[in-house]
Amino acid sequence: MESWSGFMAFTHLHELIKLAEDRKTSIGRLMLEVEKEQTGRSESEILAQMEQQFEVMEEAVRKGIKEPIKSRSGITGGDAYRVYEYVNQGSTFIDPQTLRAMAYALSVSEVNAGMGRIVATPTAGSAGILPGVLVYALDTGRFSRDAIILSMMTAAALGLVIANSASISGASGGCQAEVGSATAMAAGALVEIGGGTPEQVGHAVGLALKNSLGLVCDPVGGLVEVPCIIRNGLHAITALAAADMALAGVKSIIPPDEVIQAMYEIGKEMPESLRETGIGGLAGTPTGKALREQIFGKQQ
Repeated sequence: MESWSGFMAFTHLHELIKLAEDRKTSIGRLMLEVEKEQTGRSESEILAQMEQQFEVMEEAVRKGIKEPIKSRSGITGGDAYRVYEYVNQGSTFIDPQTLRAMAYALSVSEVNAGMGRIVATPTAGSAGILPGVLVYALDTGRFSRDAIILSMMTAAALGLVIANSASISGASGGCQAEVGSATAMAAGALVEIGGGTPEQVGHAVGLALKNSLGLVCDPVGGLVEVPCIIRNGLHAITALAAADMALAGVKSIIPPDEVIQAMYEIGKEMPESLRETGIGGLAGTPTGKALREQIFGKQQ
């Protein structure tokens, strides 16, 4: 096999898709080959490490639905448990099984706020989305554990493209760069798990990310709790919906690479107060300011 060194930049999704199509392989498999060449490790070693990462994800998912997890600040906690209990009542608007993905994503974010162990995918503030949907996919019984673990390579490849061509930092691009990127990564991974083509994976990225454009980063008190935890829960559902749209044949009319570029440009235009400073947006509301004072005391 020829060297992958010329492709290591991972800056354009259309190039990634074309390479996968030309080699008649999946994006996840493509990423696995790249990782093998870059690290010198075997396929089994790489997948074993990914399985360990998935075990951490799954542990965080299960923890918050079994018992309420309170954040260190005391302002959030227990929402994953509440949603999961509500699901079990059987009177939901959303299909109960689908709603579990929301509870799972909330759980991971609450474990993060409670100083538990998580996997940042791609950041701590957006860490609930990918684990939430992947554990949900596993729990459906339709997909093998091995397929789920391989899809993490897909998500990694998509995250690299976004990080290298735009940003995954809330301080740089707003919450669209964190939660939006995580939603796109999760949607693309789900499409590949579901048997979609590399092109459909790309459309899932575009569909998910365009629905997150303009999302500001406005953490109350500067903490990754309000509104971050709720956004993780809601965007887990968005990831599922974007994946289904792509698998149904819905296309992102604006090419995914252009959607990513648009996110980058929007992020640059956002005022500093809406980029993880804890100043504007929800953080700047009377309640947001009161909560900050409650946690940190009156600021001089």
